[in-house]
Amino acid sequence: MKQALYIVDVQPSFNPPSRLVEEIATLAIRMPSIASVERHDESITPFERQLGWTPGKNDESLVAADRVFIKYGYAPPREAVDYLLSLQLDRVLVCGIQADTCVLAAGFAFFDAGLSPTLLPWLTVGSSLDRTGALGARLWKHHFGAMLSGPDEI
Repeated sequence: MKQALYIVDVQPSFNPPSRLVEEIATLAIRMPSIASVERHDESITPFERQLGWTPGKNDESLVAADRVFIKYGYAPPREAVDYLLSLQLDRVLVCGIQADTCVLAAGFAFFDAGLSPTLLPWLTVGSSLDRTGALGARLWKHHFGAMLSGPDEI
């Protein structure tokens, strides 16, 4: 099966658990890997005005990936979607930070593009609303269906 790993916002602003960073990094060297990093531009996404928060200006991905795409807002940039499409994948494995927001937004973008997004819930944490990621995993299962239960299924 031809697949790639999409790593959502594993960056200092979101204070990811070290275990999560290490396990994603171990997986990222096994297949094509793509990471997103959230940056802030108030003219694109009004985080400051509406939420009183912005990601770090100089954040970089904490996981070395083959390609890194900067994004503004919740969804992956169109360039990341186009890059994944160019790989002609059977599925995109998705993991990272904020299962109930940014990870879910990636799922919608990839689903709409026909990329067969598949969640890796053991490599995903939620937002401050649900740090376990359980809410995001339930929403993912409902909307996209494809979710693996452990590393032996990759």
